[in-house]
Amino acid sequence: MSGSIIALKNITVSYDGEQVLKNFNLTIRDGEFVTLLGPSGCGKTTVLRAIGGFVSPETGDVFFNERKINDLPPHKRAVNTVFQKYALFPNLNVYDNIAFGMRIKGKNNAEVKKTVTELLELVNLPGYSHRGISQLSGGQQQRVAIARALANDPKVLLLDEPLGALDLKLRKDMQVELKKIQQQTGITFIFVTHDQEEALSMSDTVVVMDKGEIQQIGSPTDIY
Repeated sequence: MSGSIIALKNITVSYDGEQVLKNFNLTIRDGEFVTLLGPSGCGKTTVLRAIGGFVSPETGDVFFNERKINDLPPHKRAVNTVFQKYALFPNLNVYDNIAFGMRIKGKNNAEVKKTVTELLELVNLPGYSHRGISQLSGGQQQRVAIARALANDPKVLLLDEPLGALDLKLRKDMQVELKKIQQQTGITFIFVTHDQEEALSMSDTVVVMDKGEIQQIGSPTDIY
């Protein structure tokens, strides 16, 4: 398993007696942009939840850097999630949204300021520190959510259909943006979508799923 950062081995997950993932195996390499592609209900989000620690598999193991993390709670995993709904704090401005996790971890103000400033540059929102969340467009909110997720220096970023709510032009722009952010940070991105074009344009590796099983894994060119 050389260079693997995440490995799922024989994972089975059921909801209400129905198997969503059956003996699911997947290895993800460090620094990769991996997209899980498939129709709604095929188990893509459940894979993310198993990696993030939000769902416990009935059978099988989750490994992080070759260490088993089944019993590790979400906040102790070096993993962060960006949701489709962004889940930003409406009462906090951009700066405080991004700083939130760092403050909880006890980072000092100078460190927080430095990181927030760098991240706003990274997501193309310099000068937006003091804006309220309601003053931002959907695409800008998306960028703040990504900056907030990156602030705690995760080794892996889970992205659950994060561009789903955006219009087509903005989605295209954000695809380019996300790929750029991933390359600049070197963080492993695991991205979920049902949009084939999105998967092919952004990923190093595409994992095609259906009914809780992997149909195919390969580079965008292979899959195409």
